Amino acid sequence: MTTAVAPYLIRAYHQWMEDSGLTPHILVNCKDTDVSVPKQFIQDDKIVLNIGTSATSGLDLSNEQITFKARFDGKPFSVVVPAQAVVSIYATESGEGMFFGGQEEAPKKNPKPGLKILD
Repeated sequence: MTTAVAPYLIRAYHQWMEDSGLTPHILVNCKDTDVSVPKQFIQDDKIVLNIGTSATSGLDLSNEQITFKARFDGKPFSVVVPAQAVVSIYATESGEGMFFGGQEEAPKKNPKPGLKILD
Protein backbone atom coordinates (compact mmCIF):
# COMPACT_ATOMS: atom_id res chain seq x y z
CA MET A 1 0.00 0.00 0.00
CA THR A 2 1.38 3.38 -1.03
CA THR A 3 0.92 6.41 1.20
CA ALA A 4 -0.41 9.49 -0.59
CA VAL A 5 2.11 12.30 -1.04
CA ALA A 6 -0.39 15.20 -0.64
CA PRO A 7 -0.43 15.22 3.21
CA TYR A 8 3.38 15.48 3.24
CA LEU A 9 3.29 18.36 0.77
CA ILE A 10 0.56 20.11 2.77
CA ARG A 11 2.72 19.91 5.91
CA ALA A 12 5.80 21.10 4.03
CA TYR A 13 4.00 24.07 2.46
CA HIS A 14 2.36 24.91 5.79
CA GLN A 15 5.73 24.97 7.56
CA TRP A 16 7.38 27.01 4.79
CA MET A 17 4.55 29.57 4.86
CA GLU A 18 4.62 29.87 8.65
CA ASP A 19 8.43 30.19 8.65
CA SER A 20 8.17 32.88 5.96
CA GLY A 21 5.55 34.91 7.79
CA LEU A 22 2.86 34.03 5.24
CA THR A 23 -0.72 32.94 5.95
CA PRO A 24 -1.53 29.37 4.83
CA HIS A 25 -5.00 28.74 3.47
CA ILE A 26 -6.53 25.57 2.06
CA LEU A 27 -9.29 25.25 -0.50
CA VAL A 28 -11.52 22.32 0.43
CA ASN A 29 -13.93 20.31 -1.71
CA CYS A 30 -16.97 20.02 0.56
CA LYS A 31 -18.60 17.33 -1.57
CA ASP A 32 -16.57 14.82 0.48
CA THR A 33 -19.06 13.52 3.04
CA ASP A 34 -16.46 13.41 5.83
CA VAL A 35 -15.76 17.18 5.66
CA SER A 36 -16.97 18.94 8.81
CA VAL A 37 -16.99 22.73 8.41
CA PRO A 38 -19.58 25.45 9.13
CA LYS A 39 -22.11 24.96 6.32
CA GLN A 40 -23.00 28.66 6.04
CA PHE A 41 -19.49 29.44 4.74
CA ILE A 42 -19.54 26.89 1.91
CA GLN A 43 -19.83 28.41 -1.57
CA ASP A 44 -20.10 26.33 -4.75
CA ASP A 45 -19.31 23.17 -2.72
CA LYS A 46 -15.98 24.66 -1.57
CA ILE A 47 -14.62 26.53 1.43
CA VAL A 48 -11.38 28.40 2.06
CA LEU A 49 -9.88 27.88 5.51
CA ASN A 50 -7.06 29.76 7.21
CA ILE A 51 -4.85 27.06 8.76
CA GLY A 52 -2.28 29.43 10.23
CA THR A 53 -1.33 28.77 13.84
CA SER A 54 -2.67 32.20 14.83
CA ALA A 55 -6.14 31.30 13.46
CA THR A 56 -6.40 27.74 14.76
CA SER A 57 -6.19 25.82 18.01
CA GLY A 58 -4.93 22.26 18.19
CA LEU A 59 -4.00 22.10 14.49
CA ASP A 60 -3.15 18.53 13.43
CA LEU A 61 -1.96 17.87 9.87
CA SER A 62 -2.00 14.07 9.78
CA ASN A 63 -1.77 11.76 6.78
CA GLU A 64 -5.51 11.09 6.93
CA GLN A 65 -7.02 14.46 7.82
CA ILE A 66 -6.57 18.04 8.96
CA THR A 67 -8.26 18.87 12.25
CA PHE A 68 -8.40 22.04 14.33
CA LYS A 69 -10.66 24.31 16.30
CA ALA A 70 -11.43 27.82 15.11
CA ARG A 71 -13.98 30.58 15.52
CA PHE A 72 -16.45 31.39 12.76
CA ASP A 73 -18.51 34.53 13.38
CA GLY A 74 -17.28 34.34 16.97
CA LYS A 75 -18.57 30.79 17.52
CA PRO A 76 -16.18 27.87 18.17
CA PHE A 77 -16.20 25.01 15.67
CA SER A 78 -14.19 21.78 15.39
CA VAL A 79 -13.08 21.42 11.76
CA VAL A 80 -12.32 18.07 10.12
CA VAL A 81 -11.00 17.92 6.55
CA PRO A 82 -9.96 14.59 5.04
CA ALA A 83 -6.63 14.95 3.24
CA GLN A 84 -8.19 13.89 -0.08
CA ALA A 85 -10.68 16.80 0.15
CA VAL A 86 -7.90 19.44 0.02
CA VAL A 87 -7.89 20.98 -3.46
CA SER A 88 -4.99 23.38 -2.81
CA ILE A 89 -2.82 25.04 -0.20
CA TYR A 90 -1.59 28.57 -0.83
CA ALA A 91 -0.22 31.68 0.86
CA THR A 92 -2.77 34.48 0.90
CA GLU A 93 -0.14 37.19 0.49
CA SER A 94 1.60 35.75 -2.58
CA GLY A 95 -0.72 33.08 -3.99
CA GLU A 96 2.19 30.62 -3.94
CA GLY A 97 1.22 27.05 -3.22
CA MET A 98 0.11 23.81 -4.82
CA PHE A 99 -2.99 22.25 -6.37
CA PHE A 100 -3.84 18.61 -5.68
CA GLY A 101 -6.03 16.19 -7.58
CA GLY A 102 -7.10 16.23 -11.19
CA GLN A 103 -6.90 18.93 -13.82
CA GLU A 104 -10.58 19.76 -13.32
CA GLU A 105 -9.66 21.55 -10.08
CA ALA A 106 -6.70 23.49 -11.48
CA PRO A 107 -7.28 26.98 -12.81
CA LYS A 108 -7.86 27.15 -16.53
CA LYS A 109 -4.83 28.30 -18.49
CA ASN A 110 -4.87 29.99 -21.85
CA PRO A 111 -4.00 27.42 -24.49
CA LYS A 112 -0.70 27.94 -26.25
CA PRO A 113 -0.99 29.02 -29.85
CA GLY A 114 -0.28 26.35 -32.43
CA LEU A 115 3.14 26.49 -34.05
CA LYS A 116 3.55 26.23 -37.80
CA ILE A 117 6.68 25.53 -39.77
CA LEU A 118 7.23 28.17 -42.44
CA ASP A 119 9.37 27.51 -45.46
